[in-house]
Parts: sequence; C-alpha cells; structure tokens
Amino acid sequence: MDFVINTFSDLEDVAKEIISNSKYKIFTLKGNLGAGKTTLIKYLCKTLECPDNITSPTFSLVNEYLCPTGRIYHFDLYRIKYMEELINIGFYEYIDSDNYCFIEWPDICENELPEHHKILLNLMDQTRHLTFN
Repeated sequence: MDFVINTFSDLEDVAKEIISNSKYKIFTLKGNLGAGKTTLIKYLCKTLECPDNITSPTFSLVNEYLCPTGRIYHFDLYRIKYMEELINIGFYEYIDSDNYCFIEWPDICENELPEHHKILLNLMDQTRHLTFN
C-alpha cells in the first residue's frame, strides 16, 4: 500500500489504515532523518487508543507505553552497532511478547525478527510518501 501524506489529517487516516490492515504486531520503520517515523508512531499509538505521551527513545533505546490494547514498545536503534547490545536489553522478550513493537532504524535486527510489517517513509519536496507492506 502506498500513501501520500500532506497534512496531519492524512497521517491520522494512514495510521488507521495501517492498523486496520495489519496482520502482525511488529513494524519496522525506515526513512531518512526527519522523514516522520516518530510522528507516524505517535499516530499509530493514537489509533491504538494509547493515552501516553509518545516520544523518541533515542537515548533510552526503547520506550514502553500502556494502552487499552496492552503494551506498546517503541524502539530507536539508530545508535546500536552490535546485536549483543539489543540482547542485553531483552530485545527478544520484547518482540516475543505479543505486544505491538514499532522499531525505527531496524537494519541491525531485521534478520532476527519474526514476520512483521515494513514501513518506508520518504520526504520529497515537503510531501511524505509512505509504503506499507
């Protein structure tokens, strides 16, 4: 599925479409800095009725949010260089928990993930293009 996002209203609609068409609870998000990965995750969490303040886990590596549908784990793996670093924070327990997991900068762990959805965000001339599979 491909989407063009021009407004926050578009982003809200896209998030609803993604959640309603998802088979899995693990999502990887790729895109350049500033492409809107964290912002999209905010809207995905909003769609899941999460009342928490969604922020980038750049320094903590993972943020945990509570919502009526269960826990949501939000990863930012930009600074991770070795898979051992993820193992040390209990990464496998998170992805095996049957809770939603949103993973930004997933290159280091993609081969370790069970079936999951991939989201690619591109920013071109102030318009965001999103591909979801």
